Amino acid sequence: MSEIPTDGQMTWKLEGATDTALHLRHDPSEPWRPYEEFPEYFLPDPREFSKGYATFLALLKKGWKAV
Repeated sequence: MSEIPTDGQMTWKLEGATDTALHLRHDPSEPWRPYEEFPEYFLPDPREFSKGYATFLALLKKGWKAV
């Protein structure tokens, strides 16, 4: 994860979605994409945690913003 940009955005629930899973984008002009579509950032989650929680924490430490 050392090559990760530091200005991305993360969200947990998309408008109209029924599930909660981490979604990412590099820029506000881009559409949200599921975190699994970013294999360079993807980290496995413990069973008890929400989908994308480990990735969320790692990206948060890199300066990504939660929106």
